[in-house]
Amino acid sequence: MDLSNINPVLLVASLMVSATPILLAAIGEMVVEKSGVLNLGVEGMMITGAVIGFIVAINTGAPLLGFAIAAVAGAILSLSFGVLTQVFLSNQVATGLGLTLVGLGLSSLLGKPYEGMKAETLPKLDIPLLSDLPVLGRMIFSHDIMVYLSLLLVLAVWAFLKFTRAGLILRAVGESHDSAHALGYKVIRVRIAAIMFGGACAGLGGAYLSLVRVPQWTEGMTAGAGWIALAIVVFASWRAGRVLVGAYLFGGITVLQLNLQAAGMTWGVQYLSMSPYLITILVLVFISSNRKRGSHDAPASLGQTFHATR
Repeated sequence: MDLSNINPVLLVASLMVSATPILLAAIGEMVVEKSGVLNLGVEGMMITGAVIGFIVAINTGAPLLGFAIAAVAGAILSLSFGVLTQVFLSNQVATGLGLTLVGLGLSSLLGKPYEGMKAETLPKLDIPLLSDLPVLGRMIFSHDIMVYLSLLLVLAVWAFLKFTRAGLILRAVGESHDSAHALGYKVIRVRIAAIMFGGACAGLGGAYLSLVRVPQWTEGMTAGAGWIALAIVVFASWRAGRVLVGAYLFGGITVLQLNLQAAGMTWGVQYLSMSPYLITILVLVFISSNRKRGSHDAPASLGQTFHATR
């Protein structure tokens, strides 16, 4: 094994690219859960965004338009979840799982004619002066626009939840929907808006997979990324900054195990590769078995059904 073949500059640069789709999906899901809604359909919205964004980019030659339509597709798909859970009061867990199955099936159907094609990807956005720096330039300041948009989105979500009245209302709805309703806030409207935002973010994350990270369509290409995003939200204790750290840690593990294989490492890599998925399973088991003893940082009304006439 020759570790000298691993370039740390390229390693960090690849880490940022690898983490971006997870980060986009996770920050959107965090907002959804902050409103008191548990949407397990992130994987379905991501794969739908991936196929829709790819189809639009292939037919128009405009990857940015593909990202925009992917966000709309994710938001529309999430709206169906919002209507079913908030208006018709269906079970959030079952509906979210159904949303994932719908997304996987729909993407398989729509993407069949596009398998093997390659889409035009986003150009590198070389930041003037900063991209010319000896080490940091190529490592941090020479990425496509979606990498920087994901970082700005984390900052915007943090500021929104912490400093704005609308963010305070959303957090109030997530902590106690009955109290928020008694104060006159439109709980269902707030939650549906949060759900659609999360869907749009998941759609962007999926489109990043098919248009940038692997600029082609492959069935099932999200490969559990939506479930990883769900686990990261819990690990991050529903805090935007920690979501960023969690997404980059997962991106780092993914990139590191690929680099170690390229360097000739033949043992232990498979355990490193499977660890994020194993941890995801453990977190989901923890969520389902410890609802009453759950984390104090979790929104108090997370996953609970709201009915205005109660």
